[in-house]
This record gives sequence, C-alpha cells and structure tokens, in this order.
Amino acid sequence: MAAIGPRAKKPSDQSSSFSVSFQGLFIIVGQSKQAPQPTSLEDGPVEWETPDLSQAEIEQKIKEYNSQINSNLFMSLNKDGSYTGFIKVQLKLVRPVSVPSCKKPPSLQDARRNPGRGPGPGPGSVRRRTSFYLPKDAVKHLHVLSRTRAQEVIEALLRKFLVVDDPRKFALFERAERHGQVYLRKLPDDEQPLRLRLLAGPSEKILSFVLKENDSGEVNWDAFSMPELHNFLRILQREEEEHLRQILQKYSCCRQKIQEALHACPLG
Repeated sequence: MAAIGPRAKKPSDQSSSFSVSFQGLFIIVGQSKQAPQPTSLEDGPVEWETPDLSQAEIEQKIKEYNSQINSNLFMSLNKDGSYTGFIKVQLKLVRPVSVPSCKKPPSLQDARRNPGRGPGPGPGSVRRRTSFYLPKDAVKHLHVLSRTRAQEVIEALLRKFLVVDDPRKFALFERAERHGQVYLRKLPDDEQPLRLRLLAGPSEKILSFVLKENDSGEVNWDAFSMPELHNFLRILQREEEEHLRQILQKYSCCRQKIQEALHACPLG
C-alpha cells in the first residue's frame, strides 16, 4: 500500500436525553440519569512532549512501537531516515458532506476496497452535487509517511469518500484521555500525525485522531444551493419525527406502568 506523502500546496448507545444535531442546530428534549461520560475539553493541555529525535532514537522508538501492537499495522524505517506507518482516524461529522450527484456515495466497504484511488474532482469542477451523512463514528486507517502533514491527511480522507467539499471546512484533532477527561487539540496544517503517533505509542487512549468540522460558529446557510437546503429540511423533518416518536413511546410506556401500579394497589 502506497503511503500518503507530501503534495504540492493548493489555494450511539440509546440515551435518555434526546439530542438532534443538524448543521449546527441543536435541539435538546428531556433529560434523565445516565452513566457519567468523560468531560470533553477543547484545546486542552496534552501532557506528552514532542522532542526532536536522533536517527538512533527514532529506530529504537519504532522497535518499541512494533513490539506493542497486536496487528500488522507496523511502522517501517526507510533508508533516507523517514519512516512509514498507519494512523487511524475517526470521523465525527455532524453535517452532511457533498459528493458528485452522478456518483453513488461510497460506503466504508467501498473505501476499504479502493485504498489507492486517485484524487477525486475538486470543489470547483463539480456542478451537480448531492449531500448525505457519512456513517456515524466511521473509522479509516491511512498509510502515511513521517513527513505527511495534517492537511494532507484531511485531503486523503475526503478523496477516499469522494467528498468534494473544500478541505478547509474540516480539521484534524488529536484526542487524549486524562483522569476521566477528554482533551482535544486542533492540529496545525503542517503538523505530522505519524510523528505524534510514534512518540505517544500505539495506545488509543493516550492519543487518537479525529476528523471534525473546522468551525464552531453559526452556519452560513446562504452558502448552500436551493436543492441542498430543501434536502436539509427533509432530513431535519425525518429526524424530528423519529425523536418525537421515541419521546411519545417513552412516556406511553411510563404511563402504562403507573396505571398498572394503580390497579395493583388495594382500595382504601
């Protein structure tokens, strides 16, 4: 499998708290007790250091890394001093992505069967698009070089899923768990993810990578075409109907149990 190298620069479990997330719109309906989850902190401190390593230290780190993994996703040292390996990226996108309307949206199986597909059409070369949601919490392994930048990882992920949205709409984050809290740090475009992976070791709790939207503000609805906006409305209506059905079912079940308890109580 060819590693992704530098390129020329271009211009859940059922929860009792129902949450609808759609293009930055959040509707929270009902709350009740649930198992505690790790607190998420954006731009939190990351405790491991990222020192410059000598060639001998890199070789030793690679040996230690390979001895700790239980798969064939090894790192390999190249003659020129660089190294190659795999990084796993989790896609946590809450918005639909755009693909060419003449193309069938690829599934995860399609992406695995075609790992070497070349670059797809750029954002300016596609006139007709269709929007769809990528599978929630989809995961993709990429074979990369030690000098592969975070921006190139984003572009490679979009190509594998035929996404024609501007790569600048997305950002790669490093995720770490510390003392029951989850820390997320947005990687600069020139950060080298495989180097971070080598320094942190193979543990996903110590370090993992997440692809998310590259903003946290209001959605610019004017940037979408009329067909896309109508499609978003249809998706939102379906989600609303599904969550309303779940809420009605929940309260109907609760009401039935209360009525059964009342009938079981002796009079007087």
